[in-house]
Amino acid sequence: MPRPPPSVRTEQEQRQVSIVPAQAVAGESRTAPRDIRAVTDGAGGTPAPLAPRARLLPSMAAVYRAQLSRARVARIPLLFVATFQSVGIMVLMRGVVDGGAEARAVVAGSSVLVVAFVALNLLAQYFGQLRATGGLDHYATLPVPPAAVVLGAAGAYASFTVPGTAVTAVTGSLLFDLPLTHLWVLVAVIPLAGAALAGLGAALGLLAPRQELATLLGQLGMSAALLLGVLPADRLPGPITYARDLLPSTYGVEALARSFDRHPHWPTVAFDLAVCAAVGVVSLAVATWAYRRAAVR
Repeated sequence: MPRPPPSVRTEQEQRQVSIVPAQAVAGESRTAPRDIRAVTDGAGGTPAPLAPRARLLPSMAAVYRAQLSRARVARIPLLFVATFQSVGIMVLMRGVVDGGAEARAVVAGSSVLVVAFVALNLLAQYFGQLRATGGLDHYATLPVPPAAVVLGAAGAYASFTVPGTAVTAVTGSLLFDLPLTHLWVLVAVIPLAGAALAGLGAALGLLAPRQELATLLGQLGMSAALLLGVLPADRLPGPITYARDLLPSTYGVEALARSFDRHPHWPTVAFDLAVCAAVGVVSLAVATWAYRRAAVR
């Protein structure tokens, strides 16, 4: 016998179809969350523990390796330019400076200039480009502390200056007949001056409102390291010496210049390195603050 159309179904049939036991609905609503929690964490309703927060040192090492591999491919020509520029400056100054304290200042300033070119100038351009193109959003989504991003990038750019700085220091020592005995001081000068200049470069790139301004500030910072670091301090005008004292690379230059003496005064060298380290801590802290400020915008 054919079924009647839906429009002619009896009221009793509709009531039988639509009535659902209220106890069943209430039971399902009470038991479903408990079953879901049991499947989710398997602890009988105990909340599942969150993943451990990323630690600073492993995160910094990961960023460091990534930045170093990137810089190895893209920055080798620029490192060659920085080294060639510093060696060329020493060759030009060889016709003006004969030796003594002035020669030590020229060689030390030209060596640290390689660090300023890469760690200050290029890092300011890099972070300025990241901020302008939205690249900071990528780092903001990573489960790493903000300090790890800044320290990892700064460490990679500072490490990238090691070959050029060593070549410049050895070439300058041979060019001006300076002793090579204490060039091991570069082991401390490069990371400390590199940290100070890299922190300054990162802060300039992150705080600059436009990418072009970040590039300009990086160029100005490198020019300041050139003029205030390579030229002997006693040849500078009085007011300019105060600006020289404020430049982070000055103390690395002074420590390296004193190491060229026959008998260096090591407490003074250690004091210059300590000041350079303190300036590096401050500049990296400012760069970390600038990164957090730029990442949330």
